[in-house]
Amino acid sequence: MTPELTALAYAALFQGLHFAVLSALAYFELGGGKLVAPRDPERLGKPLAEHVSVRTGRLFRAMNNHFEALILFTAAVAVVSLADKNTGFSAICAYAYLGARVLYVPAYYFGLTPWRTLIWFVGFTATMLMLLSALM
Repeated sequence: MTPELTALAYAALFQGLHFAVLSALAYFELGGGKLVAPRDPERLGKPLAEHVSVRTGRLFRAMNNHFEALILFTAAVAVVSLADKNTGFSAICAYAYLGARVLYVPAYYFGLTPWRTLIWFVGFTATMLMLLSALM
């Protein structure tokens, strides 16, 4: 497996771990009733992420942010892999993305500003550079 595909696999596993930790925290804070029932607006009154503590709410937002980032990163890995443009540079970019995502979650959880934004920017830039490298 290429380094880029390996980084993608780790990123997806990290997203799964993030989801599991978030689910456990939300369960302990809210109980099972709100989590297993339909999340209709008229029933909850506000989004589920607004029913939990500030930090658990941050984990919800970080998870959603990673889903968004993972879409672009998956596209970058697919383009690099399918175009057979795997290089040392694209591998560095892939692991820079992965490292940024791993650092982003605690930075968001603890409210580390401006570090959270800078860490996000590293991951986004690494993804865009992977795409650009495949075009060259």
